[in-house]
Amino acid sequence: MAQAFSYEIIEEIAVLSENNKGWRKELNLVSWNERAPKFDLRDWAPNHEKMGKGITLSNEEFSELKKILQDM
Repeated sequence: MAQAFSYEIIEEIAVLSENNKGWRKELNLVSWNERAPKFDLRDWAPNHEKMGKGITLSNEEFSELKKILQDM
């Protein structure tokens, strides 16, 4: 049986889009399983009760992505 996981949204940074069912693609700072928070980009249902697949980035990865996007 798979173990449950926990999460806490530490900071809501930005909403990138919202679909007609109210799900929003968000960039947040999230702590997963009480670990250090990471930047997190994924779809969230209203009130954050459900989530879609997404990606998490460490501070270093986020900084590198920011540099790449600025150079585009």
